[in-house]
Amino acid sequence: MNRFAKGVLLLSIAAFFGECLEFFINIILARELGEHGMGLYMSILPTIILLVVISSLELPISIAKFIAESEQKLHASMLRHAFRLTVLYTSISTVVAIVALPLIPVFDHYHPLIKGLVIALIPTIAFSSIARGYFMGVQQMGRIAISNLLRKTIQLFCLFLIFSWFSFEDDTSVLISLCVLVLSEVVVLIYLYSQYVIKKRTLQKNQKIYLRGKDVRKRLLSVSIPTTGLRIFHAVMNAIEPFLVKAALLAGGVAGTSTIDQYGMLAGVALTIGFFPAFIGHALLTVLIPSISEAYSRREYAKVIQRLRQAVFITLGYGVPAVWVMYQFAEPLTHLFFDSPEASVYLQLLWPYFLFHFFVMPFQACLIGMGLVKDAFYHNVWASVISFLMMYFLGSMSEFQMTGIILGMNMGVILLTSMHYLTICKELNMTIFMMDKPNAAANKI
Repeated sequence: MNRFAKGVLLLSIAAFFGECLEFFINIILARELGEHGMGLYMSILPTIILLVVISSLELPISIAKFIAESEQKLHASMLRHAFRLTVLYTSISTVVAIVALPLIPVFDHYHPLIKGLVIALIPTIAFSSIARGYFMGVQQMGRIAISNLLRKTIQLFCLFLIFSWFSFEDDTSVLISLCVLVLSEVVVLIYLYSQYVIKKRTLQKNQKIYLRGKDVRKRLLSVSIPTTGLRIFHAVMNAIEPFLVKAALLAGGVAGTSTIDQYGMLAGVALTIGFFPAFIGHALLTVLIPSISEAYSRREYAKVIQRLRQAVFITLGYGVPAVWVMYQFAEPLTHLFFDSPEASVYLQLLWPYFLFHFFVMPFQACLIGMGLVKDAFYHNVWASVISFLMMYFLGSMSEFQMTGIILGMNMGVILLTSMHYLTICKELNMTIFMMDKPNAAANKI
């Protein structure tokens, strides 16, 4: 079994258990917070993720790409400059967050201590990004897998103990849930960084070439900035989505409190169940970025196409059966969270959204590996704009309401997947059936 297959298998197994843990975590949250509390939790989470994405500068991607494309004797010097860049950027981000967070109105409806939790997340995520990027780049996926499992285990263990022993009001329960999230990230930082320090000492002993800080920063930021822009845009859309959905439902005649409850069922139940199989897609994304980067930098285009075929067949192999199971057993699956017939209908209507989303992850990894981050960004912009317009237009119709919201979501992800795939085919000079065109290799050279 080659390194690519081993990495996908290892991360998939670890991610499967992680998703199982996540499933139980969401069940605990749903039962403790209730429909309204779950809606509050899911509404604030995208905003927190947005702020964390900005603070991380997507260093795992840029470091992994640099490591995969470079000789080992360059790694120690690059990592040293990456650490200095992280210290500078994290210091600025933390100061800006301290000043800006009190001015963000979305936090006004939540416990005031949540702002402090977000600030604590910034350095935690930033410094763990260095270690995560290095292990991705050298394709040592075991440590990535362990860190992902560790995060979910800490969350489940703490939430189970706290909510079994104590009972809180909604705002305090949401605060405690986010405290546990931050604690799990701190534990992951300690684990990853301890492993990283051990490996870095070995690299420093064999260090022979010293790179200029300016060159390293330029190369890292050439990937980090557009990738961060992509993630920021995606996070902004996720942060806006709850308010767009609520506004559309209000315009469609749904009562104010009911909009929060319906969004809680959509995001906290239907999307939680539907994205459960995506752990394989995330494993593919993590392994594909360094693998594609390495092969593409060496002009091994046949290997890039081979990796793409493997990713497509793996995605078909788990995606089609997964959406079939979700469609057929929607009612018993959603009843694990709430006894709500609406949630099961949402899950059934979302099957195209989940299936095509499974393909988006490996396709986006290929685009990043081939240096086409800007293309991926433009695709996301167009797909999101069209999706949001259709979500509001259809959702504000009284005869559609939440059904219209879901139709708009389905339309957006189908468009995004199509644009990603066609761009990859054009770049690799292959047909849509993943067959080489005549003289493809010669044209690339």
